[in-house]
Amino acid sequence: MLGLSAGIAVLLLTFFVFWRALPSGEQKYRFADTEWEPYVGVALTAGLALGLALVLSSILGMVGS
Repeated sequence: MLGLSAGIAVLLLTFFVFWRALPSGEQKYRFADTEWEPYVGVALTAGLALGLALVLSSILGMVGS
């Protein structure tokens, strides 16, 4: 149950960061032309993968028990 809660929390945090990083109006992408630009995509992908892995492993653990 703890893994499921942690997975959902990681997914929510990742989606929140992704939503906040999106451009709005005439503004550019928040991390465009910065030194962090190449790492942001990797971090968002890692957060999504980690959250999904936690949720999936928790669900499979509950079903298998």
